[in-house]
Amino acid sequence: MTPNAAPPVSSGHDLIVIGAGVVGLATAYAAAKRGCSVLLLDRNAGPALGTSFANGAQLSYAYTDAMAGPATWAQLPEMAFGRNGPFRTRWSADPGFLRWGLAFLRQASSGGLHRNTLATLELALQSRTAMQALLQQHPIDFDHQVSGKLHLYPSAEAMHGAAAMIALKRTSGVQQRLVDAAEARAIEPALAGAPWLGGAVYSPEEEAGDPYRFSQGLLQVLQQHYGMQACFGFDTRSLRHADGRWQLQAGDGRSVEAARVVVCAGIDSAALLKPLRLRTPLMAIKGYSFTAPLGANAPRVSLTDTKRKLVFCRLGDRIRVAGLADLNDWNPTPEPARLATLIAQARASLPEAADYDHIESSWAGLRPVTPWSSPIIRNLGDGLACNIGHGMLGWTLAMGSGERAVQQLLDTP
Repeated sequence: MTPNAAPPVSSGHDLIVIGAGVVGLATAYAAAKRGCSVLLLDRNAGPALGTSFANGAQLSYAYTDAMAGPATWAQLPEMAFGRNGPFRTRWSADPGFLRWGLAFLRQASSGGLHRNTLATLELALQSRTAMQALLQQHPIDFDHQVSGKLHLYPSAEAMHGAAAMIALKRTSGVQQRLVDAAEARAIEPALAGAPWLGGAVYSPEEEAGDPYRFSQGLLQVLQQHYGMQACFGFDTRSLRHADGRWQLQAGDGRSVEAARVVVCAGIDSAALLKPLRLRTPLMAIKGYSFTAPLGANAPRVSLTDTKRKLVFCRLGDRIRVAGLADLNDWNPTPEPARLATLIAQARASLPEAADYDHIESSWAGLRPVTPWSSPIIRNLGDGLACNIGHGMLGWTLAMGSGERAVQQLLDTP
């Protein structure tokens, strides 16, 4: 069956996955390899055309630090009122926005930071294992590499707290260490063009890869090796449970059904589940990226500039630069002014990392974030589950999330 073919209106599927981003595809794979007949649905014309399309590309298995922590309180003015910096907030009187904000601030403590970071780390390490197992059985070409990662700080003072987080994660076997500016430049010579550098956290086992190419490859694996059916252009508008089956209807009137459904629809999941009286605290945080040819001094190690809140990730003969966080912005269309801000910040950070005069493509996506920064992977009952809210780490957490969601669902009678 071709990816764009309409699915049969039948009861022949064991499980339906709603959403064909990296999380949905990973969930479909976890189910298919367990012998389930899977139908994958997505409203777009192909896989990974939403938030998975051109994200930062880093597989940050070690860097799972939660958004909310003690430092949040000092950052609140910039987050709340900044206009041209990395953070921007669209204020709203919507009760959902206010509830999410209050829930987020309740996590902004040392205890919340440590608890949420470790919860996400456990899932990230599971995800890395699942990715390795997938690639051993089904090699997929997506510019995958173990590049290592440097988390860059402008001063020694700015690294306050990093040592404690390294110690926290070391108990889980994570390899990270503090390095000074000289050692960081020895690890990544491209940092010679960053006179502002004060030090870094080095994570040598971190990986990178193109999530869009991965998604295309995994879709092909699922169709060719597991007989999975995929229907694109299916805009799921309603979910209804009757006679032990879930009935899904699209905006064009088409319908499908199955005994089990996993919702992996990213930021759209909350609206899909709300009519079932299932509330999920998701907030859209809009991020941007651009992809360009390598510059004269392009890094090989993945880099995160903590001062400007942006990442540099090499993908073959291109470089992906991503950043910005526009809280409560639900419009995925890129704003030219914000994209210009990202490019200007990247030039200021590493002026020779990319060929900034010949940018090949730009993108914006809505990252679905929970107040505690970990995804909601939950069996909701009656054969319905959700695998949502991965925030900035959807690419990193996808494979482990799929395993966890399907295991929960199939282990329940």
